[in-house]
Amino acid sequence: MLQRKSKSGFERAVRLVAAMGLSLAWGLTLCAQQPVVVKVVLKDTIQPVSQGMLERALTHANDAGAAALLIEMDTPGGLVDSMRGMVGAILGSRVPVIIYVAPSGARAGSAGFFLLEAADVAAMAPGTEAGAAHVVFEGGKPDDTEMQKVENDAEAFLRSYVKQRNRNQDAAVAAVASSHSYTAEEAQAQHLIDLIAKNDAELLAALNGREITRFDGTKVTLHLAGARIEMLQPTLREELLGWLVNPNIALLLLVGGALLIYLEFNTPGTIVPGALGTLMVLLGIFGLDLLPIRYTAVMLLVGALVLMALEAKFGGHGALAIAGIVCLMFGTLTLIAAPVPEMAISPWVAIAVSAGFGGITVFLVRLAVRARRRKSLLGADALVGSAASAMEPLTLEGHVLVDGEIWRAVASEPVTTGARLRVVGHEQYLLRVEPADSRSAPTAAAHGV
Repeated sequence: MLQRKSKSGFERAVRLVAAMGLSLAWGLTLCAQQPVVVKVVLKDTIQPVSQGMLERALTHANDAGAAALLIEMDTPGGLVDSMRGMVGAILGSRVPVIIYVAPSGARAGSAGFFLLEAADVAAMAPGTEAGAAHVVFEGGKPDDTEMQKVENDAEAFLRSYVKQRNRNQDAAVAAVASSHSYTAEEAQAQHLIDLIAKNDAELLAALNGREITRFDGTKVTLHLAGARIEMLQPTLREELLGWLVNPNIALLLLVGGALLIYLEFNTPGTIVPGALGTLMVLLGIFGLDLLPIRYTAVMLLVGALVLMALEAKFGGHGALAIAGIVCLMFGTLTLIAAPVPEMAISPWVAIAVSAGFGGITVFLVRLAVRARRRKSLLGADALVGSAASAMEPLTLEGHVLVDGEIWRAVASEPVTTGARLRVVGHEQYLLRVEPADSRSAPTAAAHGV
């Protein structure tokens, strides 16, 4: 009887373990079959930092075997070179790329429009816009022939993959040639995008089971039912670079660092201002290096420094300082050849930095020049031109008081005790003095000495 009960309990334990194993295996099977969609948010200008983030997301999605890469985009546009690199990465991706202009109020302007049309699936949220992709020349205003070459190149680049995506070439080219913009509804009506969706869930549900044609001509069916969205966060490096690529921050770092380095030169041994200033200057230069720089603006900045140095050295009525500050202002305003306003230096920042940095630089350099001149006047040299008073009657030679110090002096004529004198020269440590006012200075003859 006891043996039968023991056997029955053992059988129940075996069945329980088997059921748990089957449940675990079924759960693992369901997890393995659940599609994964990698999502990345590009809410910034198109520049090397955003290009690097997109390429990292594509690499991660391809390595992870994701069902698709979802790019939520909101951009005013950006640099042509970065845009071309990003388009090439999208066209060469093994994983289907979905670009979704969202949330409501977002836009895919300028370079963003090129990216939207390059995607395997182009989608927009209600209340968004896309277009205005006219090329802005970064090196200044070119002649008509050069500008036409740039525009034709951009249009040909867009047509090269819009046709392959079976989208409206004429409507796409209109966004480049005449800066035409489209609402989400207009873009769908013009066959520039594939669908309009309110959110990610609605977008993936609408795309489930849809067959898309890859850029190489192969057809792929999207299986996105119950897909798990894996959010790809920016790395610390990308966040730092995204902060540095802001031209206003880069300029402030550069100017602030220069002032700290100057402070270190004037107060040697403090170390902290010099180290911090060097770091800020390097970070500022690194940030500006990621942006298109106008060399004419750099020449204006160099000229501004020269003018302010000349003002500090030769003095004057401030004309050189004002000219230097004006050059500094125009140099900072035009330093970045920005294709979109979001990448340009703010006028208020440029004016504040130019006026503040210019005034501080002139003041500090003038102090340095004066200090340098004073250093050459030591001992008796520094006393020439100073006021003195006779401590005793000088019958051509005696002792005088100069700036609280007692010196031996020789006078050009006899003087009495307390007479006001002026140092006119010296021979080693013997001063040469004369009455400060020859018309009123008391003399030895006048007092019968």
